[in-house]
Parts: sequence; structure tokens; C-alpha cells
Amino acid sequence: MQVQNRWGRSVDPVPFLVTAGVAGLVSYSFVPPYCLSFGLDLELGLALATLLFVGGSALTYHRLVWAARPDLRREIPPDQRLRSLVYGVLVVVGLFALVSLPFYVG
Repeated sequence: MQVQNRWGRSVDPVPFLVTAGVAGLVSYSFVPPYCLSFGLDLELGLALATLLFVGGSALTYHRLVWAARPDLRREIPPDQRLRSLVYGVLVVVGLFALVSLPFYVG
């Protein structure tokens, strides 16, 4: 599969496919039950999950394919990698807290 960025250079599609797949799995696994726990309809939960999946996939496509610059690759300094890892862990912990909120509110 030949994928090109906006400048016509070939880009590896695997990071986009993996990220979009994970976005689909997460949105369809958590959003409908989350909506049901607040008393919303299943159809609305599925519609919200689809909206979240499509939006996340579009954002991921723009970031990892359309605006990718494979010729500007360089090594990232360790302190910047550690900072990104810490921020990522904080975001995941926050998302887990948000997802578990219906179990404590009810």
C-alpha cells in the first residue's frame, strides 16, 4: 500500500493504521457503556462512539500521514522522551479516572 504525504513522498502507513485501530477499539468499548450508565440510549452511545472514532482517525491521518516529514527524522533527547512519557501516563490515568466515574457517581 503506497501512502503519500502532502508533498508526494512515501510515508509508512503502519503507525496510522495501528492508532486508528486502537481508537476504534477504545471508542466502541468504552463510549456506549459509559453513555448507558448515564441513562442515554444505546443508539446515541454508538453514534457518539462513531463520531469519536472518525474524528480521532481524521486527526491521526493528518498527523501521521498528511503532515508527516520522514526526511526530518532525528534522535529525540532523553529528557524530552521522558517528559512525553510522563505526560502520556498522566493522560491515560486521567482517562481511566473519567471512564470509572459512573461507578462512583451512581
